[in-house]
Amino acid sequence: MKIICIGRNYVEHIRELNSPMPASPVFFLKPETAVLRRNHPLYYPSFSSNIHYEIELVLRVSRAGKGLQPDEAMDYVNGIGIGLDFTARDLQDQAKSKGLPWTLSKGFDGAAPVSSFQSPVSFSDWKNIHFHLDLNGQTVQQGNSSMMIFPFAELLSYISQFITLRKGDIVFTGTPSGVGPIRPGDLLEGYLEGKRMLSCAIL
Repeated sequence: MKIICIGRNYVEHIRELNSPMPASPVFFLKPETAVLRRNHPLYYPSFSSNIHYEIELVLRVSRAGKGLQPDEAMDYVNGIGIGLDFTARDLQDQAKSKGLPWTLSKGFDGAAPVSSFQSPVSFSDWKNIHFHLDLNGQTVQQGNSSMMIFPFAELLSYISQFITLRKGDIVFTGTPSGVGPIRPGDLLEGYLEGKRMLSCAIL
């Protein structure tokens, strides 16, 4: 299973991090060991003092695909859920300053909590899916798939030109603005169309 993550897919998030606007999708990988399922907690790692939350819509791939066209790409998806792309911002900033990869800041154990998945046919419009994140009961991030620079189908098509998609792969599709730090004792709750789908305690 691959975890493919899209960066810089929401304009306001790009602005809040002072990042350049991408001309094409930016993606990176997390190892399978980053996944947290069934609402397991995250144990705050000792190597960072600035872990940030990032709520995202997540796609689950249903079968192998290579070189997909946008008009067929969603035929290769059998689930839509939400996930958290935890980021060690201090490590990421160090890597960026030296022109190095982000792997350590994005791929550590537990850096990708993922919810259960709903069938794509349960959504009336894939370009109008609302999601939000609560931190200790207060909403800190809100997003909608209509706000994406690159929509689902375009993302899958682009990725598949370079990397063959396999059954069980999951694709994080980018985060809206409002990212911020977590601390031990925090509780993060992710909602998809108003339904709580994900809970992650920080220990």
